[in-house]
Amino acid sequence: MLERKISNLVQQRLHTYPAVALVGPRQCGKTTLARTLDGKYFDLEQQADRLRLDLEWEELQSNTDLVILDEAQTWPEIFPRLRGAIDSDRKRDHRFLLLGSVSLQLMTEVSESLAGRLSIVQLTPLLFSELTGKAAVERFWLVGGYPDGGVLGRKAFPNWQRDYLTLLTQRDLPNWGLPARSQTTLRLLHMLAATHGREWNASQIGKSLGLSYHTVNNYLDYLEGAFLIRRLQPYHANIRKRLVKRAKVYWRDSGLLHALLNVADKRDLLAQPWVGTGWEGFVIEQVISTLEYMDSPFEAYFFRTSDQREIDLVLQFGRELWAMEIKLTTQPSPGDMDRLNANADLIGADKRILVSQRSGFAGGGSRISCDLASLLSYIEQTMR
Repeated sequence: MLERKISNLVQQRLHTYPAVALVGPRQCGKTTLARTLDGKYFDLEQQADRLRLDLEWEELQSNTDLVILDEAQTWPEIFPRLRGAIDSDRKRDHRFLLLGSVSLQLMTEVSESLAGRLSIVQLTPLLFSELTGKAAVERFWLVGGYPDGGVLGRKAFPNWQRDYLTLLTQRDLPNWGLPARSQTTLRLLHMLAATHGREWNASQIGKSLGLSYHTVNNYLDYLEGAFLIRRLQPYHANIRKRLVKRAKVYWRDSGLLHALLNVADKRDLLAQPWVGTGWEGFVIEQVISTLEYMDSPFEAYFFRTSDQREIDLVLQFGRELWAMEIKLTTQPSPGDMDRLNANADLIGADKRILVSQRSGFAGGGSRISCDLASLLSYIEQTMR
């Protein structure tokens, strides 16, 4: 079993808070990770486990075992009980681990019942830096990071991804409150795949679906809450140029994106006209997810002016800025770094990082050229 890098953060939070919520998309590995923590496990989607928890509740409060509550959002009645148990002994930590597919329902219950009593940790599908073996690494961009989606060797792609999205649109998203028919949601998902990495235009998407831009924005909130989509906001600098003000929208998992776009294999992927944007989104997601499990305070943006001066990813750590340019090539040119430097000068970036498929790590100080694996290793060392 692969070790998840976020497990250390989960352990740290459990020894600081009485309760921790481990949230993330379905099938990303929450239950597998939780079962490594040696606690009393209850699946709250199962009536038998709800009954067992009810009957054992008093006993569970009197011992020191960690209580693991899977799919906690499906049984809202548990939240007042949790609040009462925590408030009866506020100095005691390592008591409850809540697992939940991200939903507005779960977040509402947490904010109303457990504010100040619980820490939220986000688990993603497998990360690039968590994989071992050359074959898995080479497959990852194509099939994505879901453990059952093909990255670990099973020939599941793209059928697993298509079935996953169908079940989300038919069952989970409506249960979480998305007020749309499954056919409408699937059409929206295909449109979001076609516009991956572009600026979000709710009016245009809404017109195609016969919906208002307000409705489409509301639907996107649900998809973002389900960890399907990431909105990257524009960075605003005080410069003498007009800046783009709309967010960009990226698919968080590359395998889901490729399944929606009917990509069959790696050769087919490389033949697509949008392949460079696809690689850009993949790198951005790996960088941001790595920073999140490192528990490093940061903000992520893109930067673009009206005359197309652009930086793919801007990371802000307090007063320090990193500017990243992402290229799908094994031979980045000196001109690529020159353009990055010129654009980074506009916002006063402290580090300028050119990410490509060129193996290794070159440069240092403020200018770096490297591949994705080297970049993620550099981030881990720098933020540790």
